[in-house]
Amino acid sequence: MIPLRIRWRALCLAFLLAWPGSQALDSSRVLSTAQRAGPVALARAQALIQEIVESAGHDEESRLRTVNTFFNRQVLYRDDREVWGVVDYWASPLETLGKGQGDCEDYAIGKYFALLASGISGAKMRLVYVRAQVAGGTQAHMVLAYYPEPNAEPLILDNLVTEIRPASRRPDLSPVFSFNAEGLWQGVAGASAGDPVARLSRWRDVLAKAKAEGWW
Repeated sequence: MIPLRIRWRALCLAFLLAWPGSQALDSSRVLSTAQRAGPVALARAQALIQEIVESAGHDEESRLRTVNTFFNRQVLYRDDREVWGVVDYWASPLETLGKGQGDCEDYAIGKYFALLASGISGAKMRLVYVRAQVAGGTQAHMVLAYYPEPNAEPLILDNLVTEIRPASRRPDLSPVFSFNAEGLWQGVAGASAGDPVARLSRWRDVLAKAKAEGWW
């Protein structure tokens, strides 16, 4: 039997050579970094890359469902104080996979970079800070929005409501601001609010960590 490590290398190499949309993903770096993080992080990273590989020939909405389901099943919701011992921490994808726990930002961040790795353009995605109506009150929350076309109604990837729904079917969410690697906006369609890397220090840190891990 071919050792698992060799089979994974062959699978990742075939993926990178066969599918141009995968150019954002440096799978060998992801797996090498995950291996240093420990066996749990490595196993989950391998599982995620396998999901990305197997969905490579599918349309974008299928890839959305694959990644959304993966993170919602693999990651348990926990407050940052429980996971990291601080009030607010934005984890990289491998940090979240290694812990198997995270809060709403960690779900959204993990899905964003996994979908980038699957070949979906970052211009089609925004991380959106919202006010969510929960149990009769409101709370700060983050989701990932996907725009099939620039002016289209977005689809919402969330850990609270695990089914991907159009924004019109999520009246419980009120957008505050949104961002990706290229921009920062008031609400989801408002005026530019500046450079997200300059304005959001935690996002700047996550971008650097995700790049070092090989996700983009």
